[in-house]
Amino acid sequence: MGVRRKILIHSIVFSPDGVSTAYLYNDIAKAFKADGYEVVVLTTTPHYNVLDEELRKQPLTRKAFGLYYTSNYEGIEVIHVPQKKFKSTALRILGFVYWHTLSLALGLAQKNLSAILSPSPPLTIGFINIMIGRAKKAKVVYNVQEIYPDFLIEQGGLKSKFVIRILKWLERFVYNKSDAVTTIDQIFYNTIVSRFEDKAKLHVIPNFVDTDLYRPYSVDEVHLDPNLFIQNNHLKLMYAGNIGHAQDWEPLLQSAVLLQDEPIDFYIIGEGVLKEDVLAKVRQNNLKNVHVLPYQPREIMPHLLAFSDLQYIFMSKEMEGHGFPSKVYTIMACKRPLLVCSGEQTPIVNFLQPHDCAHIITSPRFDEKVSEIVKYLKEVDRERLETMGNNGYDIIQKEYSKDVISKKYVDLINSL
Repeated sequence: MGVRRKILIHSIVFSPDGVSTAYLYNDIAKAFKADGYEVVVLTTTPHYNVLDEELRKQPLTRKAFGLYYTSNYEGIEVIHVPQKKFKSTALRILGFVYWHTLSLALGLAQKNLSAILSPSPPLTIGFINIMIGRAKKAKVVYNVQEIYPDFLIEQGGLKSKFVIRILKWLERFVYNKSDAVTTIDQIFYNTIVSRFEDKAKLHVIPNFVDTDLYRPYSVDEVHLDPNLFIQNNHLKLMYAGNIGHAQDWEPLLQSAVLLQDEPIDFYIIGEGVLKEDVLAKVRQNNLKNVHVLPYQPREIMPHLLAFSDLQYIFMSKEMEGHGFPSKVYTIMACKRPLLVCSGEQTPIVNFLQPHDCAHIITSPRFDEKVSEIVKYLKEVDRERLETMGNNGYDIIQKEYSKDVISKKYVDLINSL
């Protein structure tokens, strides 16, 4: 009798949601399917960057009077539990409890499971998977994309000592009762390894990039709306992604104020909770050199990257030690250099420093940070930017393509 080879991927986001963790797990799911696994995905209904054309490609079918939905992603069964981004805290908590309860029931309904894989956040997803894994005698692998509850505590949103104690207990429970835990960076590894009774359970598997989609484009291949993306000989800096608390917007906007008379344009593309704040500051300072644009489809990203000269990522103090923006890989895969503000010994600095593909600013002082940004942008030449872009591209091809990294997940679960 052959070995059971069925994996449940349990994630808060998956296709047709349009965020980086969804794209990452889309490719991981396909890698397991290619290796001969039967793959089932348990996720939410789309509620991040939802695009009508993606929903048309992957329509949802109502089941059990709307208790849950199903869809098909490239031959993979996807089960969706309804979830919305409520403004009310009470409704958010209710939705969260509903998602967990129904996910547990739907996970337990799966037959012949051999493995369960899920990314954080939330931490509670790991707890649910351990319960399903125990009942189904399946191996459980938990992937730490962001470190919780550390991030919530440092952000200042979590102050209750009682809740912190519960979450810290839950974190250790998930780490120690899972069969394996992966994290994306050596600094993440160093931060959490002491929380393990058996340190051999913890593995470093970095994130990756789809090098078929994200590749360098020539000028002739770039097709963008010229009314939004202005063709000129200015130095073009760009950020495309979530406009939220993970990024530090103040140094960027102050630099734009000081560089108004220089041939430099700043592009901020996306949606998020701080978009209105950013727009208000752009209007307040009458910044003609800052272009704030709506979210663009994933397929457009290589065009956006090719249009830009330099991509910037300014990490917020609260997030810099606990998160790693996966867009770093996509930028490098498209031969674009980076301008990065983040503290010393943070995952993004740790990753980029050896590769000479980014100008990194680590000063914690606001005035020094802004001064260095302004000085760098006035002095940098395009030849140097091209060299940095080439350096980043080379390292991605060698070590961070989706084929190389997704195989590490398959190999890990096969080894269990």
